[in-house]
Amino acid sequence: MSSQTREQWQSHRGFLLAAVGSAVGLGDIWRFPYVAGANGGGAFLLVYLLVVLLVGVPLLLGEFALGRRMQSESATAVARLLPSSRWRHAGVVGVFAAGLILAYYAVIAGWVFRYAALYIGSPAQALAGGDSAAAFQAYVARPLEPLAWQLLGMALTTAIVCKGVEKGIEKASLWLMPVLALLLTALAVHSATLPGIRQGLRFLFLPDWSLLASPGLYVAALGQAFFSIGLAMGVMVTYGSYQPATRPLPGAALTIALGDTLFGVIAGLVIFPAVFSFGLDPAQGAGLTFVVLPQVFAQMAGGTLFGAAFFLLLSIAALTSMVSLLEVPVAYVMQRWGWSRQRASLRLGGLLFVLGIPASLGFGMWTGLRLPGGRSILDAMDFLAVDLLLPLNGLLLVLLLGWLWPRHEALQAADLQGSRLGRAWHFSLRYLVPLLVMSVLAGSLSRT
Repeated sequence: MSSQTREQWQSHRGFLLAAVGSAVGLGDIWRFPYVAGANGGGAFLLVYLLVVLLVGVPLLLGEFALGRRMQSESATAVARLLPSSRWRHAGVVGVFAAGLILAYYAVIAGWVFRYAALYIGSPAQALAGGDSAAAFQAYVARPLEPLAWQLLGMALTTAIVCKGVEKGIEKASLWLMPVLALLLTALAVHSATLPGIRQGLRFLFLPDWSLLASPGLYVAALGQAFFSIGLAMGVMVTYGSYQPATRPLPGAALTIALGDTLFGVIAGLVIFPAVFSFGLDPAQGAGLTFVVLPQVFAQMAGGTLFGAAFFLLLSIAALTSMVSLLEVPVAYVMQRWGWSRQRASLRLGGLLFVLGIPASLGFGMWTGLRLPGGRSILDAMDFLAVDLLLPLNGLLLVLLLGWLWPRHEALQAADLQGSRLGRAWHFSLRYLVPLLVMSVLAGSLSRT
């Protein structure tokens, strides 16, 4: 795709909301609360905030700068930057990671779509009393129904990517993200009225300092930052390539990283007071959102409306994230092998649906199957992608940005030439970020 014909964001606000929207969906509202719950709450949040500022923002700015300067998706951008180097293929790691994440992400998105349909079509059933945890487990254990919802999500994603995504993502994000933020805030206000509010706030904001000695905490925080912000999977390089040169990047990178984090914290304010109010385990894992929120909706006035709106908007947010993930491998094969957009979208969408089937069956007929480390199939895919491939690709990117890209060109591409902030950013990419990512990657390897 040439720079002359490459699409651009129509507004800076649209770019910001689209970039946040590509991550927020399931990354913050589904994954953040359960990862924080499994890693001590306040201790995790503290480490996570430090990781976002010290690693997330510098790397995000670097990805935007690389994409805008090279006017390409990540793998091609790296190859164009280093055409005769052995590093020219480094960007392919991010393409593979994006595809792997999408394969199991579609499983979770299918759960969201099903819950949205339940609240819209059968509100009495959705709000019926009973054990929401047992109801969720009964649903995911069915062999075919979850696959049908997973297929629907992947089909919708493929259809959107077939037509092109930039204008659709931007237009949807301009109204979707503010509405989702307002709805989450309203739910957080309601959670503040629950009896478990004090326990929830203490769990989320008061760290257990002893947990800071656990290497797994830092691995989880970095993995969540990469997953939630969308780092090292090619999405932000691609989005940066659509950003006009006249719009500054540093403020955008900080705004997007902090905005994404804010969504995660608000989701925690919704979830954790409810967790303690209903006597649930904050570390119960991937089903936390699907177990806790139905109980909240069942107890609140207008719960049918809130439940339908929440899961419908979460469905749309999940869909925009899936579109951005599929766009990465689609853009790569279009650039690499000259495939048409339709051919690339259909073939890759079908392949990734098939790759996601074992993750879905791992909650049903293959529920007893455990991979190394005692992980379920979905957990193993998540570990490979988020705890191994994303840090590995992040390490490759920071070495490329900090050491292989000429310093003056990198600073100019990031709109930081001739400034102290630019020197600090480049120093961070050269020394601080690689050191942190390598230490966390070593921790991940020790857990394999």
